[in-house]
Amino acid sequence: MSTPVELWKNWEGRLVDGKFPLRQWLGGSGHSAVFLTERDGPDPQSRDALKAVIKLIPAPLSDADAQLARWEIAAKLSHPNLMQLFGGGRCHIEDTEILYLVMEYADENLAQILPLRPLAPEEAEQMLPPTAEALAFLHQSGFVHGHLKPSNIMAANDRLKISSDGLRKSGEPRFPSQPNPYDAPEVNAGLSPAADLWSLGMTLLAVMTQQEPELNQNQRDPVVPETLPQPFREIASRCLLADPLQRCSAPEILNRLHGQPVPRASAPPEKPVQTYAPSETAREAGAKRKLVVPAMVAIVIVVILALVAGKFMGRRPETPSAETHSAPAEPAPNSASTATNEAAKGAVLQQVLPDVSPSAQSTIKGRIKVSVRVLVDPSGKVTEAKLTSGGPSRYFAGQALSAARRWTFNPPQVDGQKKNSEWLLRFQFARSSIEVFPKEINR
Repeated sequence: MSTPVELWKNWEGRLVDGKFPLRQWLGGSGHSAVFLTERDGPDPQSRDALKAVIKLIPAPLSDADAQLARWEIAAKLSHPNLMQLFGGGRCHIEDTEILYLVMEYADENLAQILPLRPLAPEEAEQMLPPTAEALAFLHQSGFVHGHLKPSNIMAANDRLKISSDGLRKSGEPRFPSQPNPYDAPEVNAGLSPAADLWSLGMTLLAVMTQQEPELNQNQRDPVVPETLPQPFREIASRCLLADPLQRCSAPEILNRLHGQPVPRASAPPEKPVQTYAPSETAREAGAKRKLVVPAMVAIVIVVILALVAGKFMGRRPETPSAETHSAPAEPAPNSASTATNEAAKGAVLQQVLPDVSPSAQSTIKGRIKVSVRVLVDPSGKVTEAKLTSGGPSRYFAGQALSAARRWTFNPPQVDGQKKNSEWLLRFQFARSSIEVFPKEINR
């Protein structure tokens, strides 16, 4: 009797749902199989097919319909560091009913590098930001990855991305599977953002020490080697705390990589502000970056170091991160209106630019415009911020909203008394610049 894997392999050359050929067996297990396939290109008039990957799983699952629904939702998520899903369905191959999912093709993954050598600190420094950015995006969108490990951190078309075929809503039970050393101790109680951070910490240890973690049989914090350089030792230590409430968040990791300290573990990390949110309509994968291209063992190290030095470091746009700038000048107030009732208009004291990741900014085509309305108290602090025009991307809208909350103003005065004020902040994102045009609203 054939095993499931033998059955999968025999399907090479078959056609799935009448449109996706199974070109080459790429791997699998008793509950799934992955093949190289092809899909139609963006130009319907072109006969050129694009390389893709197709995943097959048995359809008689107890939650087959729920799985198809999860894939449909995940396919609407768009982030430059998230593997793109092109759609799935249900069909038969011979007498077997299957579910299938067509995904973006990845050239390689970190698990292929692990047996050869550990990542250098410079490479880890390039691996962490896109991984943390993708996790932050998912967590703010209400999703969790659920199975982060080296094999699910991939290089696709010159860009580092994490897999997206197993995404689940935060709090859902994980997919039934064998215990995994990358799983957090509490994962059987339900998936959570904190569990993803544990997996990221384990992955960081594995790729930098070249030692796969062992199954965690107790609730003690794993030992992080003293030889691990900073900031990776601090980040791994904060990810690998047995108490999930004490672990750092993905945005905190990004802050640490930008030189800001990770909050102490004595208090639960604060919920991050609304910085990341999904773009339900955007489907672009964005600009491209590749981590490493293993070929022959003799040249792997040279190729990886060249890519890290050239592509990762050389192609990052020089974008300010949460910097303070003087605001673009508004027209001078009319002297007649200023004199009336001895009123003086307000002014911007300090503006904060959105903290947009270089990888996200590099995906912009043209300009993205976002408008935020803020209410300012007599001390000059923003008390409320609301989107009046979010633009086409929830990610950039969220970044603009987060930045607007941190502006400070010189409030207007009437008869020498400082008053509440209202401002409209018009953010304009381009691939090479971020501009803001503030305007006080007369009430």
